[in-house]
Amino acid sequence: MSHPLFDISGRTALVTGSSRGIGRALATGLLEAGCTVVLNGRDEEVLEAARSELAAATGGTVHAVAFDVTDPASVVRGVAAVEEAVGGLDILVNNTGAQHRATFLEFPDEDWYRLLDTNLSSAFLVGREVARRMVPRGSGKIVNVTSLQSEVARPGIAPYAATKGALTMLTKGMCADLAPAGIQVNALGPGYVETELTAALVADPDFTAWVVGRTPAGRWGTVEDLVGALLFLCSPASDFVNGQTVYVDGGMLAVL
Repeated sequence: MSHPLFDISGRTALVTGSSRGIGRALATGLLEAGCTVVLNGRDEEVLEAARSELAAATGGTVHAVAFDVTDPASVVRGVAAVEEAVGGLDILVNNTGAQHRATFLEFPDEDWYRLLDTNLSSAFLVGREVARRMVPRGSGKIVNVTSLQSEVARPGIAPYAATKGALTMLTKGMCADLAPAGIQVNALGPGYVETELTAALVADPDFTAWVVGRTPAGRWGTVEDLVGALLFLCSPASDFVNGQTVYVDGGMLAVL
């Protein structure tokens, strides 16, 4: 029997960017922990397929609400639709993210602004709208998905690292404003995790050798590795944890 401090059964959660990859794994973990989960993305067809598959796989209650997390008006309508479907949200996981690799000197303007909107503005917009509803209820858990690259960078990802570093500071600022209302805002920082989005890097023997050699755990992470930290940050066990980033990186940030 698990400790009651980690019991989140019966809670409602919205996970953005959850039709695939890390977001889908986090949504699955919440479902398996007994939450009602709302999936989010922009493609209604892909989202509905994910909803159907997760409902069949977990036996849990899964909803899907498509809206653009980078558009303020769409966010207002989308969050209203989510709470109409499942009631007041207890948990928000801001997972939506994008990557674009190019040298700093050649990085296209449009991709800079796209990463800002997708990785940073989305968390601000959805976090603000959900928090406006959590504050009167006096409780809530918000988890922003950052990256170990909020602390360190590699060539070709300066804008991505900038957005994730800013998201870490947004997490702290949200904590400062929302903690008095009983809301905990923390961040989950994955290291190098094997997903369909990193498949090309995993398939590159030189890059994989670098990841394995650079990571004390000696391997790529899996999406399932992230679930335990998420459940902690969504549970009563973390009620006095606020404004923090929990890195799940196999020890990479701990060593030179």
